[in-house]
Amino acid sequence: MIKRVFTLIFATTLLIGIPQIAKAEAVPSIEIIDNDFQNISISVTESVLHITGANGQVLHVYNVAGVRVMSIKVEGQDKRIELNLPKGCYIVKVGKVVRKISIK
Repeated sequence: MIKRVFTLIFATTLLIGIPQIAKAEAVPSIEIIDNDFQNISISVTESVLHITGANGQVLHVYNVAGVRVMSIKVEGQDKRIELNLPKGCYIVKVGKVVRKISIK
């Protein structure tokens, strides 16, 4: 008799204590694509830097130690800039575009 009472109490506790089954939903993932870019081209010949597609942006030139040695605002879509810098390697940054150049 006591065994049946305990069984009945145990079964009732299990039925009352079972939480509602959570409903799972699939949420579509959001993919963010950065379309805020321009086709910026950077090339160097001798000590002349040729930049296209960077109209209105600022050009920064860094030496290999990370020290900024030059900043120029680019006016126009096709710009040629004479770099009066010593021979060596430099890092050129325009907007989000970064290039390594070598002046010989």
